[in-house]
Amino acid sequence: MMGRTQPDGRNVLDDDRVGRLLVKLAIPALMAMFVMTLYNAVDSIFIGRFVGPLGIAGLSIVFPLQMFSMGVGAMFGMGGASLVSRMIGANRIDRAEHALGNSISPIIILSLIIMIAGLVNPDFWLRLMGASETILPYARDYMTIILYGMFFMTSAMSMNNLIRAEGNAFIPMLGMVIGALLNIILDTIFIVPLKMGIQGAALATVIAQIVTVCFFLRYYITGRSYLKIRPRNLLINFGILKEIMAIGVASFARTLATSFTAIVINRLLVTYGGDLGVSAYGIVNRLMMFAMMPAMVFGQGLQPVLGFNYGARRFDRALRAIKLAIIVSTVTSSVMFLILYFLPQPFIGIFTVDSALIDMGSYAAKRIFLALYLLGFMMVGSLVFQSIGNAKKAFITSLARPFLFVLPVVFILPQYMGLDGIFYAFPIADACTFILTIFLLVPTIKEFIRMKNEGGGPSMPPPSMRGIDMMRPPGTF
Repeated sequence: MMGRTQPDGRNVLDDDRVGRLLVKLAIPALMAMFVMTLYNAVDSIFIGRFVGPLGIAGLSIVFPLQMFSMGVGAMFGMGGASLVSRMIGANRIDRAEHALGNSISPIIILSLIIMIAGLVNPDFWLRLMGASETILPYARDYMTIILYGMFFMTSAMSMNNLIRAEGNAFIPMLGMVIGALLNIILDTIFIVPLKMGIQGAALATVIAQIVTVCFFLRYYITGRSYLKIRPRNLLINFGILKEIMAIGVASFARTLATSFTAIVINRLLVTYGGDLGVSAYGIVNRLMMFAMMPAMVFGQGLQPVLGFNYGARRFDRALRAIKLAIIVSTVTSSVMFLILYFLPQPFIGIFTVDSALIDMGSYAAKRIFLALYLLGFMMVGSLVFQSIGNAKKAFITSLARPFLFVLPVVFILPQYMGLDGIFYAFPIADACTFILTIFLLVPTIKEFIRMKNEGGGPSMPPPSMRGIDMMRPPGTF
């Protein structure tokens, strides 16, 4: 029963040692996210070295589609995870299993829709995403295969969060590690001796994701999980689905806005920086994903801890968890800033041997990463709102950086600063999002303190629990 319960039968989330629990959940999450990020990074490294800058540009063009797919998975994964952990905290296991089932079934339908829509006219979508005529063949070869594996990419993201929500961080880590190692092995085989190029990279990614999803399903099927996937819970209950999507839409909105912003940026980069600018941004974007990981995983580690204690009305533990997550994520973001801002060349050189591309990538990194140290606080703040079910604030903080700030700035600044205007849009957006997150988070923290001082909470359930009244009879939602 690994990761399910403590020796006395309690769920592993029911632990007074919040700091140790947070680290226990965050370290496997870090490993899982690291290897998940490797999916795209490894493809980029092999393509950059064995295909060239245009191959990297092709991956950059397709990346918004992959982000969109991961956003669908995150919507049901994070939304379901928030509900699952809160229901476990409230000792409502039947409701938690309802949430689990209804987090899985919609992914099948949506993945099929994305796949069919993309395959009908791939060139249309690729040109819309900013592909030039020289980049188009590379992007088409990659996207076509990725679309066939859309269900597995989406499901891997969703199950990764749902399993962690029940207090088991080891299985998501192990599944992602298996997938990443397989991806590296298959990239080596398909791209180097078989010379399959960008199609080999796509095929390696899809096969690795299939294996990861099968591993996660095995965890549920063999009975090792705390919660069970029961056929009756896979039937969509719109009341449950509404609750999941109300919280999960913040994650979806974040990735959707990021995808849309990436499309706009790619198109602007073609205008102001040419194909080389698109390739450089593609590399820097992958470095950004690695830079965001430490802060993001402590936010993900916080989610089940905070959700459980919020559901159980243990606000002292909830406050300790938030404080620790903010401190650690801020420190790690600052370290990543120091490394990537002052020494970008060695990391960009991992992806390519082209000197012009290394110079352009380093130039972009010096500007894009200017406010990287602020990202840790921003991510934890957003995940606090998701964890406690505050859909409105979670939605606002998710959309703020890519949509409210990056997009308007990136439309305006290039008219005056050219290519620099695109790059400087990121630190400007980071600073604005940081201020907004403080403005939204402080009242929430004050409310937690008030409820703690009142001895465990108000007479009514916390605001995020009122839509799923604790006094309803079993079987209703």
